[in-house]
Amino acid sequence: MTRKQRRLVLIFSALSIFGAALGLVLYSLSDNIVFFYGPSELAEKAPRPGSRLRIGGLVEQGSFKHEGGQTVHFIVTDTKKSVGVTYTGILPDLFREGQGVVAEGTLEPDHIFKADSVLAKHDERYMPREVADALKKQGVWQGGKGPNEVQAEAANPVKTQ
Repeated sequence: MTRKQRRLVLIFSALSIFGAALGLVLYSLSDNIVFFYGPSELAEKAPRPGSRLRIGGLVEQGSFKHEGGQTVHFIVTDTKKSVGVTYTGILPDLFREGQGVVAEGTLEPDHIFKADSVLAKHDERYMPREVADALKKQGVWQGGKGPNEVQAEAANPVKTQ
């Protein structure tokens, strides 16, 4: 084997090993990827049941129901579409109807979202960026300035008279 052939075999072997390692890393990370959907996007894209995802929106007024123990049912809406959510566990203290929420879990075959964690906004001006963007896209944003505008204002204060 000539010197040139050995060099080509070495380069090809190194690229093959690198490709295999990259493939294994991407395969192992695929279980940790969680997509965010609003209720309208969830109805539109219809991810396969059992896939892990996050949904966000507002807790619909009058939809909160306690089922014995720590199991609760509520509806997340963006005022156009709604998704039923079931959660077993302790809800955040600030969780209430009409407020922003993000739930992470799986979509069941009966189109009920089974959440394993629920996050509520922590003060009156904060809403998770994904929820605020989804509500703005739907044209129902009512919470004043979103996180992007507040950060931009802090960086570039402009006085108006």
